[in-house]
Formats: sequence, C-alpha cells, structure tokens
Amino acid sequence: MTIRFATPSDAPALLAVYAPYITDSVISFEYEVPSVEEFAGRVEAVYRQLPYLLAERDGQVLGFAYASRHAERMAYQWSVNTSVYLHADAHRQGIARSLYTRLFDCLIRQGYCNAFAGITLPNEKSEGFHRAMGFGLIGTYSNTGYKFGQWHSVAWYQRILQPYPDHPQPPIPITGLA
Repeated sequence: MTIRFATPSDAPALLAVYAPYITDSVISFEYEVPSVEEFAGRVEAVYRQLPYLLAERDGQVLGFAYASRHAERMAYQWSVNTSVYLHADAHRQGIARSLYTRLFDCLIRQGYCNAFAGITLPNEKSEGFHRAMGFGLIGTYSNTGYKFGQWHSVAWYQRILQPYPDHPQPPIPITGLA
C-alpha cells in the first residue's frame, strides 16, 4: 500500500470511495453527490494549506484522509478538523490508521496543535477508532443534522497533536514541508 498526497486528478477515484457515505449513510451530512469537477476543486482548495492524503494499492484508491480549517477566525488557525473515508472493501486492514498517522505527522510538522473529528451518532466503529487514535470525547451536538427523515446528533472528539507553544507561529502550508 502507498500513501501519497491526492491531486485534483484523483477526484473520480476519491469520489467513488466517498459517494456511498452520502447516498447510503448519515456519516456524511451531504445530500447530493458532488460532481467530479466540484470534488476536484475541494481537493485543490484543501491542498493549498492542508494535507489531503490517499491510500492506494495496485492503482486502486482504498481510502483517503484530509484536514480542513476548524473555524474561520484567526485565533483558530492552530486547529483543524479531520476526516477519513475508506472503500467498503478496505475496512479492518489498518488503512485508516496509516492514513491518520501520516496526516497527524504532516499536521505536527506544519505547526498545528489540535485535531477535531465530528462523528454522526450512533457509530461505534468510528468512535472506537478515534479513541484508539488518541482522540477524546469533548461533547455532543444534539440533533444538529437532518438526513433521511431523521435528526442526528454529532459527537465531537479532540486529539492534541503537540504541546501548545507560548508564542505560536502561523502554521506553514503543506506545500512548504520539505
């Protein structure tokens, strides 16, 4: 298995992994599968500052993980939200763990301090995975999303990536890592 940075040209394969999370589950709160062009734009937008990784074997994308801005205000710049998605046939193989491990390494090197993950409830597998990756539950937004005719709550988890510096420098763009 290889883990590498995703590019906009990977959008069709990434979208093939992600689409079932939209159409068949409440894991994603999106209602409609985005176009390949829109998804390629998302990859490109993330990669201007943050890592967007994919795992592949023999040319097949097995899954992906990325970070996104936690919030817009400047004081939040050392915090990110993280997501990981796997192909239906790629679960329980250590792929998500490998993706997150590499993602966290990049984020630490960039200067980020906090990683947050929102998990639609119930999802015992994702909650257990995030706890195993060092995340702790910090709270639940009750009935915050409506999909498939029901309200859904989201549990929020936090992982501290590194000690908090007294005078943090702005995180460097992912493209600035050597």
